[in-house]
Amino acid sequence: MTVQVHISNPQDGVEATFFRIQQTRMADVPILNPALQVEAIDFQRWQGHWLGIVVTPWCMNLMLLPGSDAPWQSVAVNQRRFVKFPAGDFAFLGGQEDEVGDYQSCSLFSPMHQFATQPDAVMTARASLVGLLAPPPDKDATPLPTEKKPAELSRRGFLSMRKR
Repeated sequence: MTVQVHISNPQDGVEATFFRIQQTRMADVPILNPALQVEAIDFQRWQGHWLGIVVTPWCMNLMLLPGSDAPWQSVAVNQRRFVKFPAGDFAFLGGQEDEVGDYQSCSLFSPMHQFATQPDAVMTARASLVGLLAPPPDKDATPLPTEKKPAELSRRGFLSMRKR
C-alpha cells in the first residue's frame, strides 16, 4: 500500500475532509456543538511529518500526517499506536480518508459542549499543542523564590510580646 506523503502543509485538506464528514456522516448527530465549525489549527513539521489539531463541532483531535520520506509507521484504521512527545506518550488511532490518505489522530475532547465559542476552542487547541511539545518541568530545577510566610506566634509568644 502506498502512503500519501504531504510535501506541503495539509491543513486545507484536513479542513475539507472534516467539513465533508460533518456534512455527511455527522449530519444531524445530536452531539454536535452548533457554536463550532471545522478548523485545522497550526499544522507544522514534527519529526519529518505534519502535526496539528482539528477542531470540529463533535471533537478536537491531534492529527499526524505523513510529510516526508522519514519513516512513517502506518497503523490500520481504528488501531492504536503510542507516539512519544516531549510531554509524554499519547495514543493515536489510525484513520484514512480519500482527501488526505492515511492519518493518525488522538482525541483531546469529545463531545465539544464545554466550548461556548469557536475562539475558545481554538485557544484551547493552541494551548494543547504548546503543552504537547513543551518538555515537562525539570523536577531538579531550583524552585522560584516564594514569599516567606510570617512565623506563627503561639498564644504565649503573643502575650510575652505585649509585655515588652
